[in-house]
Amino acid sequence: MSWFESFILGLVQGLTEFLPISSSAHLRLTAAFAGWEDPGAAFTAITQIGTETAVLIYFRKDIARIVSAWFRSLFDKSMRADHDAQMGWLVIVGSIPIGILGVTLKDQIEGPFRDLRLTAASLIVMGIVLGVADRLAARDELGGRHRAARERKTLAELGVRDGLIYGVCQAMALIPGVSRSGATISGGLLMGYTREAAARYSFLLAIPAVLASGGLELKDAAEGGHVSWGPTLFATIVAFVVGYAVIAWFMKFITTKSFMPFVIYRIALGILLIVLVGTGVLSPHAGESAG
Repeated sequence: MSWFESFILGLVQGLTEFLPISSSAHLRLTAAFAGWEDPGAAFTAITQIGTETAVLIYFRKDIARIVSAWFRSLFDKSMRADHDAQMGWLVIVGSIPIGILGVTLKDQIEGPFRDLRLTAASLIVMGIVLGVADRLAARDELGGRHRAARERKTLAELGVRDGLIYGVCQAMALIPGVSRSGATISGGLLMGYTREAAARYSFLLAIPAVLASGGLELKDAAEGGHVSWGPTLFATIVAFVVGYAVIAWFMKFITTKSFMPFVIYRIALGILLIVLVGTGVLSPHAGESAG
């Protein structure tokens, strides 16, 4: 991998990780359209550490408060009713599905799941789901001629059941094209949460999964020596810087704007990809590493 490729891929990772359009799909498609080798699941997981570091810094006050309350609740029973302590447990509970599926489906994630036809289908289907969820949220927020506006749930109302559902939604993002934020935000909106609450929990829930995945890939890469360390670390730094800016913008955007631009983009990109693969312009395995 060249330094130019690593810069572009790091930029793509930072731009797309927190938007509901799938960073893994865009890394895959960037490589395919440019005629580069697939950067691979290891590259994706390691560069995600960069974007996840941006989450840790952006939400540092929330994270410090949650971790502190959770740790104190281990020894002080009175703290177990504290919302922040409960959030700590809910993040752990919500991380269980992706932890189990990430390990059991590792070979599929690094192989068949990277087929461009599956990526295209995932982009379209999840785009439709996000569109429906967004419309339902807008209907509740605005009401109608014969319908009063309805208040949506906040994170204070999050329980174990909803936490697990969020976790299952996050696990769907193991398939390129689904999008971690797109799946969890859609799940949150469909369960009746506000846009801000759905996005905030989505980002917090991703922390254990992304850091664990990146840590495992770092370990495997160190032992196997199959990663270009210089370009990969450079891409990770680029992803961090760009990712932080995207988080700040996105958290402001969702308070007043609809997700429909992302819905339209996902569906259009999915259709374009189907056409390109169907007409033979792109192979379903374009950009994959040899072997």
